[in-house]
Amino acid sequence: MEIIVMILQLILGLSILVAVHEFGHYIAARVFGMRVRKFFIFFDAWGKKLWSKKIGETEFGIGIIPFGGYVQIAGMIDETQDASALSKEPEPWEFRAKPAWQRLIVMLGGILMNVITGILIFFLLSYKQGENYIPSERVDGIIVGTIGESVGLRTGDKVIAVNGKPVERFNDLFSSEVLLGHNVVFTVVRSGDTLQVLLPNDLADKVIDNKEGFILPIPYLTNYEIAEIAPNSPAEKAGLQIGDKIVGINQDSIRHFYELSEVLTKHKNQEVIIKVLRQGQVIELTATVGKDGKLGFQPAFFNSLYERKELTLTEALAKGTYTAFNVIFDNIKGFKKIFRGEVSASKSLSGPIGIGAIYGSVWDWVHFWTITGLLSMVLAFMNLLPIPALDGGHVVFLLLEIISGRPIPEKILEKAQQVGMFLLLMLMAFAVFNDLFKLFS
Repeated sequence: MEIIVMILQLILGLSILVAVHEFGHYIAARVFGMRVRKFFIFFDAWGKKLWSKKIGETEFGIGIIPFGGYVQIAGMIDETQDASALSKEPEPWEFRAKPAWQRLIVMLGGILMNVITGILIFFLLSYKQGENYIPSERVDGIIVGTIGESVGLRTGDKVIAVNGKPVERFNDLFSSEVLLGHNVVFTVVRSGDTLQVLLPNDLADKVIDNKEGFILPIPYLTNYEIAEIAPNSPAEKAGLQIGDKIVGINQDSIRHFYELSEVLTKHKNQEVIIKVLRQGQVIELTATVGKDGKLGFQPAFFNSLYERKELTLTEALAKGTYTAFNVIFDNIKGFKKIFRGEVSASKSLSGPIGIGAIYGSVWDWVHFWTITGLLSMVLAFMNLLPIPALDGGHVVFLLLEIISGRPIPEKILEKAQQVGMFLLLMLMAFAVFNDLFKLFS
């Protein structure tokens, strides 16, 4: 069932993005009087399709290969037709008969619609959810995982600045400025001393391998309440109650949750004495720690860490626009790191299986729309790359035509289209193979 949910989310998300993208081409072509012969979501390979219906001059349909889609505009050399199909004199309703500036707008139409969709999704999410963040004053240090320790950070450090800029929100320590930045410096306070810690430029590569190994917050709260207790857990059997605060295990005093985790890990499958603060009094309970080093309860302190800020429509629009375009900027930073060799392409690039994994196996509409908005901006960015067969390749040729005043020969366009399709097929093959390799390894 989980795999089915993942596949359904992937297909729905891609269907929305492809429909929006192709509609951008379609509506721009129709505005300038071009005929659109086909509008297909997914590819109708070998003439096979799941559904189609002709409305006016256009056949709308759903193909059998559930990735991608296309609009077939009369008189345009693309993956649906070559130069041999355009040997006659151009008709006034054909793509090639229109001025270069109109053709340029048609090619940019899909990218523009993906950008608008991404902004709209993030705007609505921002307005609905507001801003959720951890104010730095509620965190009196960091808990360091294996990655954090390897880069020179230590548990108990308090990060007060990133590249000289004061940290106002703990979330800033996980921003793209940190993970995708170059020569990023943390200013930390350690045992009363202020130190500079230079983060490695391949930090993103390390975090991809181990998302839990970087840093976590040490909450400002000296204690934490038990919020939930798992049925038949060691916590329930010991008599722990919701609202209890654990202040000690055996002879060890407990101030923060990470300290409790460390102590319990040392006492797996062992009986321990738990000192609990309940209604202002400290009582002692006996529990047997599970083989996983846990008692089986959920602490409540993380809810107390977060601050929620409601946003007005104007603030949500600004936030949504910033979030959407930040996806593009992050992609540019990511490609720079790949070209520098600081991030592995095999770890960073994902095909349909990897995208499905990002959607996940639980249907959460907020998560679904967040990923769909992100992919909409990624699709806009990828399509703007100057690769023949992508919109960006067409844009380059049209700009050359506008600058030179002469159209690019159709044979050159056809050959460029073939090379571009070959490159895209190789990239897709790499992405799918990479997905399978990561899945089975």
